[in-house]
Amino acid sequence: MSNRDLAKSLIDQIPESRLFYVVSYLQGAAVPDETPNADTIEAFEELENGGGHKFNGTTDQLFSELMEG
Repeated sequence: MSNRDLAKSLIDQIPESRLFYVVSYLQGAAVPDETPNADTIEAFEELENGGGHKFNGTTDQLFSELMEG
């Protein structure tokens, strides 16, 4: 039995009250992975090579820092 067939058979065993959670998960899982664009790939490579800037803080702190620069 394939994983797809197993999943279909298990769905029939899930109570209606819990199917909302399964459907929500499946909708998220059905979205194709996005392929990063050239700018994103370049930024990842910069971080991997020791460059760039890693930010650890709150969103408010991030926006404050961005507005300063």
